[in-house]
Amino acid sequence: MSPVPDLAAFRAGPLPGHVYLVGAGPGDPELLTLRGARLVAAADVVVYDNLVAPAIIDLAPAAAERIYVGKKAADHTLPQHEINALLVRLAQAGKRVVRLKGGDPFIFGRGGEEMEELLEAGITVEVVPGVTAAAGIAAYAGIPLTHRDHAQSVVLTTGYLKNGSLDLDWPLLAHRGQTLVIYMGVSRLAEICAQLVAHGLPASTPAAVIERGTTHAQRVARADLATLADEVKRQGIRPPSLTVVGDVVSLYPRLSWFQPSEPPQSAPAPHAGCTAVHPDEQG
Repeated sequence: MSPVPDLAAFRAGPLPGHVYLVGAGPGDPELLTLRGARLVAAADVVVYDNLVAPAIIDLAPAAAERIYVGKKAADHTLPQHEINALLVRLAQAGKRVVRLKGGDPFIFGRGGEEMEELLEAGITVEVVPGVTAAAGIAAYAGIPLTHRDHAQSVVLTTGYLKNGSLDLDWPLLAHRGQTLVIYMGVSRLAEICAQLVAHGLPASTPAAVIERGTTHAQRVARADLATLADEVKRQGIRPPSLTVVGDVVSLYPRLSWFQPSEPPQSAPAPHAGCTAVHPDEQG
């Protein structure tokens, strides 16, 4: 394994032959970190996922190569192992590689898998955290994930496992006094809600599904566990969406501050291929 360059060298800008796993945030391009923006602006190659805002990709130099490797339901531009191999090849060719991933690279973003393979190939990697969907989207929906009167802990989970099953730890997920955030679960929402109720959560527990959170296309469907799936269907809510379950959702009517009907200049229309958060948070 190659030695990791010192932090000062990293901070000076992207280095040839290195890969930077950069979290692009949940949608609004202004949620990109300063470090992420500086790396994109000096990249030789930007390898980006499905939900990365075009305005972030546009930060790259005009001469930079842009490679789309996004994933949608039943439509993967490249399988994950090929993405890993691509990153290795680009770095071995001496490129300054920025791997842009929606949200945070290490939260349902497969960043850990990519980093493992890069390190095994002797390539040094820097991880630039991003605003993960749970934090960013819940905030834009006016739903605090913790609140002294409502929730003392937060649990993040995927809507299904790698093999496509819903064999989750339902007793853990159905604890009261916590907020549950479910990534990639809208297609199986009825089953998820039924399992949570079967394992101890009241059917009256507040819940919400937020579509295209932090963008001008954001929509929120709010109900309880007994009726949430029906409400989502009634409103035509589709992926990419995030589900939040817990008493904190009851604060939404009072704390909702974001007005998606007035699109900020920093939030352009999503990428043309962007239709689902599957199978990554971000990809």
